[in-house]
Amino acid sequence: MESLQDKVAIVTGASKGIGKGIALALANQGVSVVLAARDGAKLAAVASEITASGGEALAVVTDVLDEDAVEQLFTQVEQAYGRLDILVNNAGMAVSGRIDELSLADWQQVQGVNVTGMFLCCRSAARIMKPRKSGRIINIGSISGQMPRVKSTPYTTSKFAVTGLTKALAVELRPFNIAVCAVHPGNVMTDIWEASPQVPEQEGVISVEDLAEVVITIASLPDNVNLFESVILPVSQPYLGRG
Repeated sequence: MESLQDKVAIVTGASKGIGKGIALALANQGVSVVLAARDGAKLAAVASEITASGGEALAVVTDVLDEDAVEQLFTQVEQAYGRLDILVNNAGMAVSGRIDELSLADWQQVQGVNVTGMFLCCRSAARIMKPRKSGRIINIGSISGQMPRVKSTPYTTSKFAVTGLTKALAVELRPFNIAVCAVHPGNVMTDIWEASPQVPEQEGVISVEDLAEVVITIASLPDNVNLFESVILPVSQPYLGRG
């Protein structure tokens, strides 16, 4: 495993949940972490937590659906650090419901955040990483992009798209020694389960820290090694046949 000391990473959706956990784990490894999300107050709190522990963090309020904001985020990182070693595309959302009851707005919002936002971040990252012929892009997918739940059409479709985006970019960027991969979590204990606590109770759940450890492992691989896809879920969680 390679040291992550002094590397620079952007984590989207870093104000809470999985993104926050990954950001804290990277900072503990000596990474300068750029935190991106829409909630400035929560971002500032995460940044303060990192710096209080001796780490380095830069909070940049960013809506991944805003092309100009995404480009400004990456410009600010390049100006501050002169490089970008790791991008963790974590920003995401879910809307559930029966197909005949879903609104077009719900559909478009989920695809926008989960797919278009990821595309925008990958594009900006590539523009920084390609000239240096180095970098790693870690896209947070979901097992829903492989084995869907019922009433999950917008989310499931978006996560299948994440896999397609990851595969396409892995092929396109490998001549530049840029590794692109996807991590597909099962149930992770975040506030998403507040409305349906019976699901993790019945199926099992892993902690944010468990998932973050996988991301750290991937980020620490030698530059010429890519763990292209990984699935992390509770031993007890139904996966095959869950649909």
